[in-house]
Parts: sequence; C-alpha cells; structure tokens
Amino acid sequence: MTPKPAGPTPGRLRKRAEFLAARAGEKRRGKLFLLEVFDRGEAGTPPRLGITVTKKSGNAVIRNRIRRRLREAVRVHAADDMAAGTDYVIVGRREVLSAPFEELKTELSRRMRGRSQNATTTQSS
Repeated sequence: MTPKPAGPTPGRLRKRAEFLAARAGEKRRGKLFLLEVFDRGEAGTPPRLGITVTKKSGNAVIRNRIRRRLREAVRVHAADDMAAGTDYVIVGRREVLSAPFEELKTELSRRMRGRSQNATTTQSS
C-alpha cells in the first residue's frame, strides 16, 4: 500500500441533497469520469468528495471496482489538488477499469486543479 499523502484528507459527501447541490456547480468532463465541482463558499473547511457510478456501468461488483480505483487515485495523488471549501462529485465510467492507474491519477489531478481545454462549464438556471 502506498503511504498516505501529507495533505488533509477530504471529507465525504453522504446525503443525497449534498450530491444534488454539487450538480449546480461546474462540470469537468473527461473520457474516464465526469467531475462536478461546487464551491460552498466556506474557505476554512476541508474539501468533500463523493463518488457515484451508475447502474449503466455494470453490476455491483463492477461498480465497486470503479469506486475503489477512483478512491485510491484520490487518496494517493489528487487529494492535494482539492481546494478548501469545495465539494467534488466524481461520476465514474466503465473506462476507469481499463485505464492504466498512472493515467487515471494524472487525469483526476488535472481535472481537480481547474479547467482544462476539454472541460465544459454549464450554467445553472
């Protein structure tokens, strides 16, 4: 097991309302996952993370494998790139399983740091 990074551990999104609130934020699309970023406006609080995988991706075993890979990538690499007072929701896709772990880590870190040329922002109505 890889040693834990020195940065703070992100909190967890647990309630459905928290996941739904994050949908109002910025959406950063990638080939492996969709990242929804919502600034809560609470600068002193740690970031929070939620991971979800739809049933379209596969059965429970497949969905849990996708979640575990994403959680580990955040733990070892991308947690340091998360901004304080921000909620992150990762919607995993099946391609996460076939991608090399290094590619997953760099893609996740890049999406969390900010907008890239492929990211799309949607405005809430």
